[in-house]
Amino acid sequence: MKRGKLAALLLISLTVVLGGCKVTTKNEAAEAPANTSTTTNAQQTESTNESAPVDIELLGMSANEADLNIVRDQLAKNGFNVKLNIQADYGSFKSQQDAGNYDIALSSWTTVTGNPDYAVRSLFKTGGDYSILADPEIDKLIDTASTQTPEQYVDTYKQFEQQLVFDKAYIAPLYNSLKAQALNQDVLKKESVRLSKSRSLVWEDIDFKDEAKRGTDSLVLQSTMPTLTSLDPIKGNDGSINMINTNMYVRLLNLTDDDKLTADGSLSYNFAIDAGNSDYYFVLRDDIHFAQIKDKKAVDTGERVGAEDVIFSLNRAKDKNSVPDHRTFTLHEHIKTVEAVTDPAALESAKLASGESVKAALEKGLETPIAGLTADKAKADHQAGTYQVIKLTTTEPFPQVLNYLAHQSAGIVSKKQVERINTYDVATFDVNKDIPYGDQNTVTEGAQYNNTLYASGPYILSHKNDYEAILYKNPAYLKGTSHEPKIENVKIRFIKDADSALSALRSGEIHVFYGVSETKFDVVKGDAKLSLQTLPSNAVSYLLFNMKNRPVAESADLRKAVLYSINQDEILAYYNGNKFKAVSTVSPLVKTGLELASDPAKAKQFLDAFKAANS
Repeated sequence: MKRGKLAALLLISLTVVLGGCKVTTKNEAAEAPANTSTTTNAQQTESTNESAPVDIELLGMSANEADLNIVRDQLAKNGFNVKLNIQADYGSFKSQQDAGNYDIALSSWTTVTGNPDYAVRSLFKTGGDYSILADPEIDKLIDTASTQTPEQYVDTYKQFEQQLVFDKAYIAPLYNSLKAQALNQDVLKKESVRLSKSRSLVWEDIDFKDEAKRGTDSLVLQSTMPTLTSLDPIKGNDGSINMINTNMYVRLLNLTDDDKLTADGSLSYNFAIDAGNSDYYFVLRDDIHFAQIKDKKAVDTGERVGAEDVIFSLNRAKDKNSVPDHRTFTLHEHIKTVEAVTDPAALESAKLASGESVKAALEKGLETPIAGLTADKAKADHQAGTYQVIKLTTTEPFPQVLNYLAHQSAGIVSKKQVERINTYDVATFDVNKDIPYGDQNTVTEGAQYNNTLYASGPYILSHKNDYEAILYKNPAYLKGTSHEPKIENVKIRFIKDADSALSALRSGEIHVFYGVSETKFDVVKGDAKLSLQTLPSNAVSYLLFNMKNRPVAESADLRKAVLYSINQDEILAYYNGNKFKAVSTVSPLVKTGLELASDPAKAKQFLDAFKAANS
């Protein structure tokens, strides 16, 4: 470079530097013309801070990429610089979440028990199975609502939503979903495939159009998760096992398709509630045996499912320390005692709110009235009028306990078999050497295969690999009744990708696709051999804030800036109106009247407040 040009450049640089360092006094600023920009260094910094986007990390799964992109764009419009952390599957998503590698995570929850307490207790109560919150006000509202009748708890849940979403912004709601499934109506009887609001798919009712295929062909279903959390019903509460465990273990109660409590297809002939809403009675069936797998075939163990198994199962369900990594104990923490009633006079003296005796209520629909009670399950004989009756007492009046008894985690296991397998010390459990009942490795083909399952429900899992799981009909489940399973064999294909699952349904590789996306409804409707079933579900998607070691954990202003950036109308438009507005996980169950409205002005206000506090 020539010396003259270099000197010129140095002069220009010096001028720029000196200009940038010019100091303006108060008097000079006051005398400056209105159109002259005179800004101090502090003012420049403040202006820069106000305009600079705030970094935020959004965690989700590839299956929800459309939602992630919509949320990213909405946040970007409101002053955020969004980093997407998209994981391929739930396992890797959960690993990232557990490691705290996120500011907000795209989460969802389905209330599979039909009651609002389930929609909040595990998620938001201090110490809940999935809770990352510790807020006494939230805890108090959850506990208060749990003791109230539906007429009473509407206002309590409204207060809960106000605190959770608007006052403290622990979550930012996105939408409530439809529940949808598609089936091959050329292969299956359309009317035999139920779609329930809360309960998982009911396998025993499903039938082939050609009934001759019941014993030769498999009913082929699909799941996205080949790794099963646990086949011990109290150790898992996720999509990998909910459907399997629901169909592998019988419960004291079930839910109808519209979330009403029923004894149909359960271990109970009937149930009754004492006037104080603290004592609950169940008269047990005597026509269900446990099944086991021998040589990869389901056989009758000869052991009846009875009161001792109910008492054992529910006591371990409520006890956090009954197994390592107990995932569902908070659902059953209101159970105080479970016992067998052996004196019929106790049923005569116990009264319903109507004044009717519990005995009379339990006898409704029985083939033979209650003549005697027994604690020995082998001696129960309904034809002779000898029954087993369970009395469950809660820690306080808690009507919603019945909904929890219909949940898969309240599945009845064999006392003898679980005690035979679980010989380890819970306090010193070693995952590397101790093999608990229900460990998925014991049913996975390979060196560790050693199926020790005892199933009380309509089907039992025989074996699995990364491609599929094979289940067989329990040969001693409600034989001769309308609830005896129709189809002998069930095959679950593991297909992670939703588009691939839909392709498999269309090609005939699977018979039911459980969980069709709203964006694929037209594809299903356009295929003559397929039938689409839909109903409003109890599923809600929302953004969950990281409450540890991130700025969002400390700043309600930052969380509220995210909250008011969310535009649910845009999301609903993307899904062609097949999603619905939500405020919290309670929204599908209790109409509180609250609604989230997108407000860019509020989002900016809260974001500016966050910046000011952190400048």
